[in-house]
Amino acid sequence: MKGAARLAPGTPSPAPAWAASDPYAAALRSGHGPLFLRRTDGWLLPLEVERWCARADPVDLEVLDRCEGAVLDVGCGPGRLVAELAARGRTALGIDVSEAAVTRTVRLGGQSLRRSVFEPLPGEGRWDTVLLMDGNVGIGGDPRALLARVAALLAPGGLLIAETAPVDVDERADVQLVGVTDAHARAAGSPFPWARIGTRALLRRAGAAGWRSAGQWTSGGRRFVALRSSRPASSSAEPPNSTAVISSQRARNPSADSPVTPA
Repeated sequence: MKGAARLAPGTPSPAPAWAASDPYAAALRSGHGPLFLRRTDGWLLPLEVERWCARADPVDLEVLDRCEGAVLDVGCGPGRLVAELAARGRTALGIDVSEAAVTRTVRLGGQSLRRSVFEPLPGEGRWDTVLLMDGNVGIGGDPRALLARVAALLAPGGLLIAETAPVDVDERADVQLVGVTDAHARAAGSPFPWARIGTRALLRRAGAAGWRSAGQWTSGGRRFVALRSSRPASSSAEPPNSTAVISSQRARNPSADSPVTPA
C-alpha cells in the first residue's frame, strides 16, 4: 500500500481535517459509534468509541500502573486515562486536536490541551512517560517522525508506552473518518495521513532510532510496547508539575489550544 507524505521529525502538523468534523465530535459527545477510518481503497477500520468513552478498563489500568512520574497522553481522546491518573493524584496532561475530546476530558476532571503533538507543548524534554494508546502510534502517518518527536518530549531515560496493531503490519495510508459503512457515504473532510504498525515493526524502527526496549505484552487482545529514551541527560531539566501544566494551559490563546471549558 502506498504511504502518505511523511513529516520530518519535529515538523509542526496542522490539525487533521476531521478535528472538527461532525462524525467524530458527535461520536465522542454521544459516547458511541459507529465510527470508522476509511482508506481511499474503501477498506474500513472500526474505531472503539464506546471503549474510549467508558471508564479506564482493566487493560488500561495495567498500562497506567506501568507509568512513571508525570504522564503526557498524546491523542487523549475523551480522556479516560487522563481522568484516571488525575484521580490517582498523578501529574498528567492529555493533548488532542479535537475540541470535543478536550471538552470531555476536562469534564471528567483531567487536564487537557487542544493541540497537536507536533506543536509546542508544556514540559518539553521533562515528561517521565508518554502514552500513545488506541492506535495513536499512527498519528501523522510517519512512526519515525513521531518517535523522534516523543523522544524530544521525554526526560532522559523516559518511558514511552505505545499500543500497537493486533497484527504484524507496517503501513501508511491516507484515510478519512466516516460514521457509516456505506462506501458511498460522504466522509468528513479531506484525507489525512495515518499509520498502522505492529509490535515487531515498531521495535525495529525504534531500535534504529536509538530507543531501548523496555518490554512488550498482550492483554485483553491488545498489544503494547514499552520503550526507553536514550537521550542524554541535561543538568538543568526538571520534571513537569501540576502547577506548570495548568499555567501553560492558561498562558496560550484559549480559542486555539487551551482546555475547553465544559458547556
